[in-house]
Amino acid sequence: MTAFNHPDHFDVAVIGGGHAGCEAALAAARLGARTLLLTQDLDTVAQMSCNPSIGGVGKGQLVREIDALGGAMARTADHSMLCGHMLNTSKGAAVRSGRAQCDKKMYQFAMKATLEVQPGLLLVQDEAAEILTKSGRACGVRTTRNTVYRAKTVVITAGTFLRGIIHIGLDSFPGGRYNHPPSGQLSANLKELGFKLGRMKTGTPMRLNARGIDFDKCERQAPDSPPEPFSHFTTAIKNPQLPCWITRTNARTAAIINRSLHRSPLYSGKIKSTGPRYCPSIEDKVVKFPHHGEHHLFLEPEGFDTAEYYVNGLSTSLPEETQIEIVRSVPGLERAEIMRAGYAIEYDYSDPGQLDYTLETRVVPGLFTAGQVNGTTGYEEAAAQGLVAGINAARLALGGQPLVLRRDEAYIGVMIDDLVSKGVDEPYRIFTSRAEYRLLLRQDNADLRLAPRGFALGLLPPSLKDNFEAYRLAVQTLKDGGKPHKVQGGPWTLEKARAEAAIEKTYGIYVERNRREAEKMKRIDMLRIPADFSYAAIKALPNEARHKLEKNRPLTLAQAGRIPGVTPADVQLLWILLEKRRGGKK
Repeated sequence: MTAFNHPDHFDVAVIGGGHAGCEAALAAARLGARTLLLTQDLDTVAQMSCNPSIGGVGKGQLVREIDALGGAMARTADHSMLCGHMLNTSKGAAVRSGRAQCDKKMYQFAMKATLEVQPGLLLVQDEAAEILTKSGRACGVRTTRNTVYRAKTVVITAGTFLRGIIHIGLDSFPGGRYNHPPSGQLSANLKELGFKLGRMKTGTPMRLNARGIDFDKCERQAPDSPPEPFSHFTTAIKNPQLPCWITRTNARTAAIINRSLHRSPLYSGKIKSTGPRYCPSIEDKVVKFPHHGEHHLFLEPEGFDTAEYYVNGLSTSLPEETQIEIVRSVPGLERAEIMRAGYAIEYDYSDPGQLDYTLETRVVPGLFTAGQVNGTTGYEEAAAQGLVAGINAARLALGGQPLVLRRDEAYIGVMIDDLVSKGVDEPYRIFTSRAEYRLLLRQDNADLRLAPRGFALGLLPPSLKDNFEAYRLAVQTLKDGGKPHKVQGGPWTLEKARAEAAIEKTYGIYVERNRREAEKMKRIDMLRIPADFSYAAIKALPNEARHKLEKNRPLTLAQAGRIPGVTPADVQLLWILLEKRRGGKK
């Protein structure tokens, strides 16, 4: 075990103990970096602050990619799973995604235990106040207790804590989540360092006590039998599985909301920041979609040993007494008791256009950011960014090469490219529709795509490599019409190889077409744009393209082409100019 005799000197310091911070700290430590995880409250490490679930459309792919690269989210979800589903089973393999309700405390404690036993990782309860710099580079962290931790690289995963403000009705108060103080000093420090910060908003629904729910009036939603594990290393889910339940709002619900809008921070003008489009509050649903007479609500258990239920679909920041009225207007919830009120939260984020593909900031070298601080939403998006940031912070500190994933390699690559090249004007959420090569990026082949990277990085156990190689060979042999040898033991079985080969055969023509398109784009993606390249001097470029290119400063030609407002003709012109410039330097 590593002894931290000099705990003020680290290779990597990670700020924040949420889903991004956990993956960042574990990855860095597993790569051999002396790593610090700094968090305000060690009792809330990996807490599921909103929905007690992992996965979903596009998100499930992220979880399996994290797992194939050696991350911890998938195995922790399997350990705590209480209701598992494979979504979109009636559709093609490219859009199938796993989703699982988890026992939120079991998930949190399992992840915390994983962190606590990880060699080379020190957990400290304290709040970061300042990023220390030397010659313009990050070199450590100063806390609110004036403790200084020196580090070669720093990763910020602050979630919703940067100047967080919680809203319930017209009342508001500081908070990073309910009953937890925000991070008050770090935002000001980031501004001083030159970062462009903005404000975003998210929210959460109320939690109900099961004793007041009449489940006979609700529709039962059974788990898959058996549920499919997230992790490539889990052979089967051992936990008993519980059902979820479906009910619906009605005209009475809508009437309560409409007459209470003057007390809504969203509609009174108190909240001015942008919330997630794909997870709207019930106020937004009623106001913006008045033609819908009802909206589905999903009652989801929060754990095996608790009576709390999460009301998915009923996110709100209306006053608490109004929330009670809304709940009791719903069939099956007429006698329901609210244990925790819903609320909205506003917080600072850093413009992701200031990042490189490694998630290192361009403003302060050696400083990385991951998760909601980059303008994303969701545990899975945060964990995926945390993994990449942790890997690259460690490799930078130790003198290794960075990990950069392309859009045709992983949903993680799609997400990071979207953030870096397009920026955000609302909380970013991954979807299968965002991936132009989604036939290549299926959840079923995440191990084939990325496990070789995981082994090469040293984040996957070497003991599994022989079994994985046998599985990969079995898939190829079956695709070619041969008869493979039996794969012995381990998570990769012959049955899985047969299923994977069948999918590859079914979509073979389309997969090959996707691969050819990806190869063409790869050549363009290799054309890097010099940091001193002047777009303003290119008079042949339209004004909009010049402005967008100067603002975003794309790193490659392919990235330039993905900026809204930059046309294929603009990219072609840039290509010619870059080739001329390169030729002139030979």
